[in-house]
This record gives sequence, C-alpha cells and structure tokens, in this order.
Amino acid sequence: MASDTDFYSILGVSRDAGKDEIQRAYRKLAREYHPDVNKDPAAEERFKQISEAYDVLRDPKQRERYDAFGPDFRRVPPDMDPADYARARAGAERRTSSRGDPWGGGTGTWEEWPEGVRFSSGSAEGIDLDDLLGGIFGGRGRRGGPIPGSDQEVEIELSVEDAYHGGSRSLTVEGAGGTRTLNVKIPPGVVNGQRIRLGGQGAQGLGGGAAGDLYLIVRIADHPRYRLDGRDIHVDLPLAAWEGALGASVEITTPGGPATVKVPKGTSTGRQLRLRGRGLPNPKGRPGDLYADVKLMVPHRLTREEERLFEELAGTSKFDPRRRR
Repeated sequence: MASDTDFYSILGVSRDAGKDEIQRAYRKLAREYHPDVNKDPAAEERFKQISEAYDVLRDPKQRERYDAFGPDFRRVPPDMDPADYARARAGAERRTSSRGDPWGGGTGTWEEWPEGVRFSSGSAEGIDLDDLLGGIFGGRGRRGGPIPGSDQEVEIELSVEDAYHGGSRSLTVEGAGGTRTLNVKIPPGVVNGQRIRLGGQGAQGLGGGAAGDLYLIVRIADHPRYRLDGRDIHVDLPLAAWEGALGASVEITTPGGPATVKVPKGTSTGRQLRLRGRGLPNPKGRPGDLYADVKLMVPHRLTREEERLFEELAGTSKFDPRRRR
C-alpha cells in the first residue's frame, strides 16, 4: 500500500512543493492512471496510491504530521512530540540490531532505551511485550496509556445514478472485533477511486485509545447507458439519417433527469454534442459535462415508399461520403 511508500515520490514533487504544484502533479497523474482511461491492470493500484498521497499532502495538518512521523503518522498519538517519536524509534532499532529478531530465540543483553522501558537479558521469554509496544509510542501501552486504533479501508460499489445523487447506504465492515453494519452518507458527485473518510469508524484502539478512521474507496459500476470520464458522462445518441441531415431536437435521459439535445444540420456519426454542467455534480467546483455521442441509424427494412424516396435522393444528391474534403 501507499503508506509504505514516500508520498512525495508518488506524486513526483519535492518535499517543499507548494499546494498548487502538488495539485498539478496529482491532476496529471490522475488523468494518466485513472482506471477508466488506463486499462493496465497495475493502473488501478497506482491510482489508489496517487489518491492517498494527494489526500494527505493537500491537507496542511495531515501533511505536517506526515513530514514529522513518516508512514506511521496515522498511528502516532496526536499529542506525541516528534523528537520523542524519533528517540523511541531509534531506541527500537538499536535494541533490534543489538539482539536480532526480538521474537526469535537466542540470548543477549538489552539496554534501557528509551528511558523507562526495561528489557531482561537472556532468552526471549524475558521480553515484556507491553513495554516493548509501549516504548515504540513513547511509553503508551496497556501500562502507560492508550494506543490509537489503525485506519481501515473498504470498497463501496455505486451505480452512476448513486454517484450522481448521493444518498444513504448500509455497509458491512469486517474487523478484529467482528462484523459491523454502518449506515453511511454518500455525498452527491463522488467519482471513481475517491476516498471518503469516516472519522472514528476504523479499528478500535487499545487501553481506551481512540478508534482509527474508515476510508470508503468508491468504485462506480459499469452502466448499460452511461460511460464516465472523471465527472463527464457520455451517452450514445442514435439518430435517423434525416435527423442528422436536417437537424432535430431530441430528448434524452440523463442521471439528473430528461434533457433536450439540439442536433445541428449536417451532423454525422462520431460527433459529440455537449450539454454543459449535466455531468456529475462537483460540491467544490464546476460540475462535469454530458456528451451525447451521435450514431446515425438507418431502417433495417424499408417500405416501398421509403425505398422510392431513398432512390430519388440517391439519384439527385451530389454528396459523396468517401470523397476527401
């Protein structure tokens, strides 16, 4: 997961990058690796990493904690000083390197580091696991204070209509404490791959520690009518040949309700007719657009009168669709 990788490296920016630079890097990478655009099997995991890195680095408070504590920033108690954390980490690494695997066999001498954490010499049976775990977090363990719970992630699949309108969903979450059912609120306009944070709904802490957060990873299911490109929605618009030639007003169905498309004269298959703002909503900015992708259709069977009229048109028209323009 991305928590084991440097977020700055994921976005390809320096550690002193400004907010605008981080946003530009995210948009460029998101367009490149979005699963709706990039069909490489590895693109989806890469997109998750990019989204997580951006969610953290765009938030000043989260970024400050990430800079101070690195990948452990979500697990470190909120009131812990970075200097104490660095000292505890160094002590844990020093103990491990002096003895080897603390869970394995063998003998050796353990030091008192950090202060207040004691280890016995001799076999591994003398290790006090409460003290060992507590020492990593500045003396916070079953004896020294609460340990916060870890964050969790769960995927939630939505239809295009659900993503457009939002609403409430019942969600089953499995964890160490068993299975829980949550009623969650989905905001209108969520996009594929978006992370929705539910504060305090993650794993439970130890010794009275605060629970972690639960992150919902949005997955929008394929739809028989609509295709998504970020917040833009595409829908096929079948037209009769004379509608494309003469122009027409055609009513179509959209996730937001009925809409009318004005078809200009001389419209051919492949033309995209845009309805501004009729794509997915955007709570923080401009909504997406809806694109009607034109497909000219002809009858499978013609009546005698239709056939006569088409023959008359063929005999009088000078139009050659194969002639280069």
